[in-house]
Amino acid sequence: MDTNRGDERRQRFGGVFERGARPPWAPRLVVFGLLALLLSPAATMAQGTSPPAIQPASTADNWAPPSSVFVPATGQTIAGAFLDFWHGNGAATAYGNPITPELQQNGHTVQYLDYARFELWPDDPNGNVVHLGSIGTELRPYTVLRPPPVMGSSAKGRDTANEMVKAARAWLPLDAKAAARPTDDTWRYVPATKHSVANGFKALWERTGDVNYLGNPLTEEFILQGVTYQVFERGELAWSRGKAPWLVPVGDQLAKRYKLPTAPVAQGDSPTYSEDLWTPPAPAKPQPAPSGERWIEVNLSTQYLIAWQGNVSVNETYVSTGRAGFDTPAGTFYINNKLVSQTMAGVIGGEEYNVPDVPWVMYFTDVGHALHGTYWHNNFGTPMSHGCVNLPMDFAEWLYGWANIGTRVEIHS
Repeated sequence: MDTNRGDERRQRFGGVFERGARPPWAPRLVVFGLLALLLSPAATMAQGTSPPAIQPASTADNWAPPSSVFVPATGQTIAGAFLDFWHGNGAATAYGNPITPELQQNGHTVQYLDYARFELWPDDPNGNVVHLGSIGTELRPYTVLRPPPVMGSSAKGRDTANEMVKAARAWLPLDAKAAARPTDDTWRYVPATKHSVANGFKALWERTGDVNYLGNPLTEEFILQGVTYQVFERGELAWSRGKAPWLVPVGDQLAKRYKLPTAPVAQGDSPTYSEDLWTPPAPAKPQPAPSGERWIEVNLSTQYLIAWQGNVSVNETYVSTGRAGFDTPAGTFYINNKLVSQTMAGVIGGEEYNVPDVPWVMYFTDVGHALHGTYWHNNFGTPMSHGCVNLPMDFAEWLYGWANIGTRVEIHS
């Protein structure tokens, strides 16, 4: 199976889905209603970050289908290529639920489901990395062609022994005379395995993709305890009077035969299986661009700056204002000068300073208070300056391009 979802293509034909290019044995997604009948009897922005987009992108842009899911019905997780194959081809309706974890068997990663075994073949030359195990062949009994000795003489015991012999003989291919019977609406000979399929089994086998889903028949019909069975390469059908044919849980049978682990596992980080997980979220409605006055708010108590347009926060960050004795003034101010870079030097409160190439400088008082970029510390959120408003470098560059001379600056505690 090609698990590349981007290359996935589906065609609907005759009530069956086909998913991507497949080898002849690969299953097709059957009509869910039909298989339901078949199975029913068994069944805050980091400091200094770039400003947010004015019109946020749709959340659908970041959506992806799950890479694993937890199935509560069996307490198992199915993931990766197995999940893609399972979900893309009918999920529990076609194959049942996973009943074991992933296991190693015969050099392959495998996972058992109620009605199938998935096998991982990563080196498949056609890119069909998930194969369906030929579990029907593993039902073949030891050769028993005559009734075994029966303890006692009860009719029930003899009948059971005879049924077992007939079940074993059902694996024998048809002879030439039987195979020569013409195909009709109720009977069909399959040369590949030299067996026939008839009546209700034939109808369901053909309507669910015949060889592409269950594979070819490996036996003729046989009866055990009033139930009619027929084994196919990848499964087994059964029916009894008054009931529609159903799929036998062969995966479950083999898991018990091989004593495989089927106990529930921890869910971990896998989401609980739901078809809603494969439904992309609706794109978010574009938000109108903010309008109104551009202005800057500096909160001295929280050491936080917000750039506003009208009543919409456009960008925000932690800052460093004046430390004790060099307090940044509170009040309403306006940007009155802008300089891309400036060396700041002088003496304030008896302290001499000389800081070269201070970037993105915007003065808002006539006595040297400015908003500017700060490359000499990263302790934003704590008062550090001689009265200016220290900004993270990339935020300062953004604010310099966003605010014009005359932009209002509100500073408060």
